[in-house]
Amino acid sequence: MTELLFREDAYLQQINSVVTGHTPEGGILIDRSVFYPTGGGQPGDNGWVEWSGGRLTIATAVKVEGGQVALVPAEPLAMPPVGTTLTQRLDWGRRHRHMRMHTALHLLSVVIPLPVTGGQIGSDRGRLDFDMPEPPADMDLLDRALNALIGRDLPVSDDWITDEALMANPGLVKTMSVMPPMGQGRVRLVRIGQGADQVDLQPCGGTHVARTGEVGRVAIAKIEKKGRQNRRVTLTLSG
Repeated sequence: MTELLFREDAYLQQINSVVTGHTPEGGILIDRSVFYPTGGGQPGDNGWVEWSGGRLTIATAVKVEGGQVALVPAEPLAMPPVGTTLTQRLDWGRRHRHMRMHTALHLLSVVIPLPVTGGQIGSDRGRLDFDMPEPPADMDLLDRALNALIGRDLPVSDDWITDEALMANPGLVKTMSVMPPMGQGRVRLVRIGQGADQVDLQPCGGTHVARTGEVGRVAIAKIEKKGRQNRRVTLTLSG
C-alpha cells in the first residue's frame, strides 16, 4: 500500500519517495504520496517529480489496486526505474484552492442540512447536490450564513473511528451517493469546531484547511434543479 502523507499533513508540499512499479497505462507507483488521488469528488493533484537524470510533469494522481497511488505523467516520456528515489512536488496553488473549496462545501452541508446526493470540487468552483424538493426561500440568507460560519475561524481537525463504529452511527454519513473510504479497519472523520462550537463531523478522506477563516469569502453562484427532487448548489471562491 502507498502511504498517504496528505492525510497526516495536508500542508506538506514536497517529499522524497521510492518508485515501486509502473502501471500498464504508464503511471508511476510510489511507496508514499503527497499527491491526493482522484476520489470523493476531489480531483487528483498535479505537480512534478524529479530524480537523478530526469524530471516529469504530473497531470494527476489516481488510485489503483492494492491501496496504491499512481502518478500519471502529462506526457509519455522516459519513466524513473523501479527503486529510484523520487522527489515529489505539488502544484501547491491548485491544491490549496481545493482544500479551501472542500472545507467550504462541508460548511455548505451545515447551512443546508439536507441529504447530499453528489458533489464536485474545483479550484474556482465547487458544488453539492441535495435532496431538495423545493428551492430555498432566500439564497442571500444562505450566503450570509455560510460566510458567517467561515468568518468564525473554527479549527478543522480529524479523528479516526473503526469501520464498525461508523456502521453503528449511519447519521455521520451525509452523502447518499458516495460511501466514505472503508475496508482498512478505520475511517477518518473531519471535525469543524470543537466542543460547544462544533458545527460539523463527517467521514471524509479529502484535504482541508486548518481553520475555516482560511477559506476566505465564498459566494453561492446559483441553485439549479437537477431532477425531480435534486437541486445543485454551486459555490465560487473569491481570490
